Amino acid sequence: MTATRRLEDQVAIVTGASSGIGAATARAFAAEGANVVLAARSEDRLVELADELEGEFDADALAVPTNVRAEDEVDALIDETVDAFGGIDVLVNNAGLSRGGDVETMSTDEYETMQETNVDGVFYATRAAIPHVRERDGHVIFVGSFAGKYPRSFNPVYAASKWWVRGFAKSVAAQVGDAGVGVSVVNPAEVRSEFETTSGSTFAEAFDEGEVSEPEEVAEVIAFAAGQEHSSVSEIDVNRRDKFADGF
Repeated sequence: MTATRRLEDQVAIVTGASSGIGAATARAFAAEGANVVLAARSEDRLVELADELEGEFDADALAVPTNVRAEDEVDALIDETVDAFGGIDVLVNNAGLSRGGDVETMSTDEYETMQETNVDGVFYATRAAIPHVRERDGHVIFVGSFAGKYPRSFNPVYAASKWWVRGFAKSVAAQVGDAGVGVSVVNPAEVRSEFETTSGSTFAEAFDEGEVSEPEEVAEVIAFAAGQEHSSVSEIDVNRRDKFADGF
């Protein structure tokens, strides 16, 4: 007997899809039967991933180069998705970046780049997608962070942006839940990916396999949240098992 695929024929947009959690989420969605729209700035990586999804999972995959900091590009992403597939079932707000450093030494450009990506981009995508997601009783999923729940002395602006994401998601849930829209927040701690640490290296370089979470583990949680037919997974934390052993 063939197992039922949770997202069969659904349409999912994944921002920040060119690597890490985003790329792993795209693969997880395609494996569950979804048509996946890949959004990120790196067109070459998106096209390569789209070819992989179509070849390995027989999924329809659309690569849409998008800078989430640009409102018009996000609007175009939503419009292109609807034109291609007729609607949207799932939006995964995954695109984000981190910059470490003390507040007193952080440049205005670094601050604004992080805010425009982690905050403005999430708002633009959510605002544009909600009318379409509502039509299909779908899901909006926000990739938060451990840093969005606990103070972070070494990257306070990044942490603040993720506190905003979490608060925004909870409030959006209050606003659209009675319209049948599921809203979920997934909070990863360290994930072995190309995401930068505060020292400038990547988490993949900083941690060996098995030390922290893998992108695929977080992707499975996101796919689980998206696969709920009537319920909404409010929030899930994904931490390495020793995360709380020595405090934060």
